[in-house]
Amino acid sequence: MTDQLLTPNPRIYTVFTDNTNSKIVEMCDKQESNIWLSSDINLTHDSSDFEKLNKQERDYIKYILAFFAASDGIVGENLAINFLRETQIPEVRYFYYFQSMMEAVHAKVYSNLITTFIHTEQERNMLFNAVNEHPMIKAKADWAKKHMSPDASFYQKLIAFLAVEGIFFAGSFAAIFWLRDRGIMANSLGVANEYISRDETLHADFACLLYNEFGKGRIDEKEIREIILSALKLEKEFTLDSLPDKLFGMNSDLMCQYLEFVVDTWLTQLGLPKEFNVEQPFSFMTTIGQKRKDNFHEKTRTNYGRQTVSKELDFAALTF
Repeated sequence: MTDQLLTPNPRIYTVFTDNTNSKIVEMCDKQESNIWLSSDINLTHDSSDFEKLNKQERDYIKYILAFFAASDGIVGENLAINFLRETQIPEVRYFYYFQSMMEAVHAKVYSNLITTFIHTEQERNMLFNAVNEHPMIKAKADWAKKHMSPDASFYQKLIAFLAVEGIFFAGSFAAIFWLRDRGIMANSLGVANEYISRDETLHADFACLLYNEFGKGRIDEKEIREIILSALKLEKEFTLDSLPDKLFGMNSDLMCQYLEFVVDTWLTQLGLPKEFNVEQPFSFMTTIGQKRKDNFHEKTRTNYGRQTVSKELDFAALTF
């Protein structure tokens, strides 16, 4: 059977025509409505909070930022050299164009946060180069880059980057939400985390949609599970390496359970049986995949020179 997603399309340059897949259009609309800019984040709000942390706590924040600063660039490169070239449905490309832009915004925000919080050039350079020198950060980057290989099928790459955005990022997002829940780093880093985690969840949801619409039977379910579980294994190692017990009161065992819950959520969304059947351990993360209420991004954009007016975010009402 012909794969509509990957078969050459003579109308590839015209979007939103008759018979366009309504589910893809809905995802494009969500992506478009969620646009935000790096200038939307006030970088100075959390500087004093960062200075009040002890050394172990500061090192953990640095570790997370160092990973994120490079990871969005890897995701963006995969979009450019693989997904945008291989997909043949114009609305899918439309989504990926927007995703590429937002990955660039994410990378800029993380670099800006490092520059704001870290005062010495030597330490900043060390963090910016962690993807090449820090063993666990490098291991995660190498895993992602391995799955960008031209020898991998499109659906192998699709599942792998679902794992990057839906699993590799999940623990760090949750840790930052944990801090925000306690009023620590709740403004600059906390707000950026709200926006970026929402974006990455949407990107992972889109990967699930493409698999469910076009990929069934084109990649073995055993291989899907192997890719996802290998990502989980690496993320657990990253968590145990970066999150000592009792840091901010968070327990690494509970974080590993949370990651298992995340994996079960994505497996379910792909139509596969759960692997772990564990409960969600964190009261502040009441749904998984960082799922939001439909009204998440009700934020006043005119504050940033844009013309769309809507309501402010109600952080108290959000679920993740």
